[in-house]
Amino acid sequence: MPAIGIGIVGGGYMGKAHAAAMAAVGTVFETALKPRLEMIAASSPASAARYRDAFGFARAAGDWRELVADPRVEAVVIAAPQTAHRAIAEAAFALGKPVFCEKPLGASLEDSRAMVAAAETSGAPNMVGFNYIRTPASQYARQLIAEGALGRITWFRGEHTEDFYADPEAPATWRTRDPSSGTMGDLAPHMLNAALALMGPVASLIAEVETVHATRPGPDGPEEVLNDDQAQLMCRFETGAMGQMHFSRVATGRKMGYAYEVTGTKGAIRFDQEDQNALWLYCMEGPEATRGFVKILTGPSHPDYLPFCQGPGHGTGYQDQIIIEAKDFLTAIETGRAVWPTFRDGMEVNRLVAAAAVSSANRAWVDVADF
Repeated sequence: MPAIGIGIVGGGYMGKAHAAAMAAVGTVFETALKPRLEMIAASSPASAARYRDAFGFARAAGDWRELVADPRVEAVVIAAPQTAHRAIAEAAFALGKPVFCEKPLGASLEDSRAMVAAAETSGAPNMVGFNYIRTPASQYARQLIAEGALGRITWFRGEHTEDFYADPEAPATWRTRDPSSGTMGDLAPHMLNAALALMGPVASLIAEVETVHATRPGPDGPEEVLNDDQAQLMCRFETGAMGQMHFSRVATGRKMGYAYEVTGTKGAIRFDQEDQNALWLYCMEGPEATRGFVKILTGPSHPDYLPFCQGPGHGTGYQDQIIIEAKDFLTAIETGRAVWPTFRDGMEVNRLVAAAAVSSANRAWVDVADF
């Protein structure tokens, strides 16, 4: 089987997840292309060398430019902070190399537009890392909606809520110091992507974005928080369906609150990532006395489940979502055909984030087409 040299920029939380995924995907999905962990780059030569040894890469680089330019690196995975995404992607596309970029696509809508232009000019395969929508349960939810099992969709509710900053005494970090690292840049993109995947484009929205804790403890005393803690929005999808969403990093008690509900004229679904192997389905059929939401445990009959396990209800986990992404990226490279979500799909999320920011500042409805 042909091998493909993988270079990953960033060795932290997501860098490790992608390294593990690339090491496993060839076995799990028996892919035609077999990833070779060629090079990893980090913020310093020492960090890169540590990640190389820990994750099993052949080589390390203290500068991402060295990684992108290396001829043995045939595809690039960007797992660096979003402020660096654009420069790395543009350099890789200039060499015709496929790029997988962690979400959000860019630190701003301007960055995302430039990255889409670079990707489409190069013609190289490109994908964005929205992993949660790839659970077998959420893939099945998309399938049910597309097949019309719920009838005409009338309403959507989504949230991405966590509590890692619920404590006001939690110290200031990089997460509090850059506008692109707030809740709208960090958590919201996942649920906005889910809304687009399940419901289609958003026509208009109104949003409120706020910072709950204005300061946090810093090394030299209280430090101003420069981004947002939570946000809410109402929207109207192009289909005419209504929607509402909530995003928060201060939602006390919520650990992985990526959850949604979709209501249609013939049925409804509910999903919560904290129980990621189950989808709740209501079908408006049969006697009223026996109707109710049914808990469907994912199994081999659901998308991308069987390669991991032959047992229904045994379940998949977070790392498995990243392996599914790796499979899809390798498929795009092998076939030369785009696999959702592409950079252009990622840009649509940035459009909604930009629209929400303007709406919140003006306290008014905005048309997404204006962005």
